[in-house]
Amino acid sequence: MNIERYLDKVAACADDSYGRQFRRAFADHRGTADLAMLASPSAEEVRQLKAAMAIMTQDEKINAAKLSDAQILKIAQDAKIDPAILAVFINGYCIELKKLK
Repeated sequence: MNIERYLDKVAACADDSYGRQFRRAFADHRGTADLAMLASPSAEEVRQLKAAMAIMTQDEKINAAKLSDAQILKIAQDAKIDPAILAVFINGYCIELKKLK
């Protein structure tokens, strides 16, 4: 699975009513559930991930599982998105790749 297909998989559940309920159940003291983002992202989170994907080089996409924290931060800054959203997404992608092996 490449990272673009993984984004399509994550985006398919965007703004799902059950997903919002799931995220509320796992919310932290601030009312957010960042790790649940991969199960049910908001439309805004998907927009940000698509913005990051649009500026990533082909090499970055192919080697997404090997990106360093500094590289992820740079991509997020260049795309003008929340670096935490991109980091959670990349980590989820790495886990997905391990599950497929």
